[in-house]
Amino acid sequence: MTSKPKNYRELEKNIHTDLKDRMSYGDYLHLDQVLSAQHPLSDQHDEMLFIVIHQASELWLKLAGHEVEAAIRNVEEHDFRHAFKVIARVKLILTQLTQSWSILSTMTPVDYLKFRDELGPASGFQSYAYRKLEFLLGNKNRNLVEVHRHDEAVYEELKRVLEAPSLYDVVLRKLSGDGFEINPEKLDRDFSLPYESDETVQAAWFEIYRNPDTYFELYELAEKLVDIEDSFQAWRFKHMYTVQRIIGNRRGTGGSSGVPFLKKAIETSFFPELFAIRTDL
Repeated sequence: MTSKPKNYRELEKNIHTDLKDRMSYGDYLHLDQVLSAQHPLSDQHDEMLFIVIHQASELWLKLAGHEVEAAIRNVEEHDFRHAFKVIARVKLILTQLTQSWSILSTMTPVDYLKFRDELGPASGFQSYAYRKLEFLLGNKNRNLVEVHRHDEAVYEELKRVLEAPSLYDVVLRKLSGDGFEINPEKLDRDFSLPYESDETVQAAWFEIYRNPDTYFELYELAEKLVDIEDSFQAWRFKHMYTVQRIIGNRRGTGGSSGVPFLKKAIETSFFPELFAIRTDL
């Protein structure tokens, strides 16, 4: 009897091998479409890396948006246990996205320049999954929707999210509902406009942080929001630094100034009062 190698793993008899007319892993995930969606425009080796990193990032961004939308519903329904769960998931998704820039940075400037012109005006700035996520978190700007006007379905979806309350907006309504005196102008406003910091909101968070045992649920929610901003800013910074590493101070393919434009995003805060109160605690 011939002995099998030590690293040989016998196929268990109950494993399904006949999948004709049955749901397979590839069928469920539509892998025929996903894995055939990479179409390099050049014969340069690293273009496949560039495409896969960005396609995978779009899927993670889509999932992050899906989770933030759930968090908004959860806060509106006062279901904080589930809200905490999905917000924690968003933090980890952003961590995963941050790591992807490290993989992309293995591409040198010389490698990228070999196929960069093939991109034309295509740019990550046009990512509607990213734009939707920013809108859901509260970084609103109506002008940013215009770049998507050529795609009616995407344009209408982004307008819907732009004009709806963000995650922070529904949290502020929760604070008001729990008895905190929040400026009424922050509760019923044009939600398509960027959020501006407010003294009444800052005072409410200050009270919550001074008395975490009394307001533990809101205190925990606040820290979950800070987790999102922390992870989002890490992702923004790594994006900016990776772009700087690969193209220096060249203009972006989408027409932006490139690195200077990305640096401005790092200065934007979704939840400004949650950081302001830390100075005075």
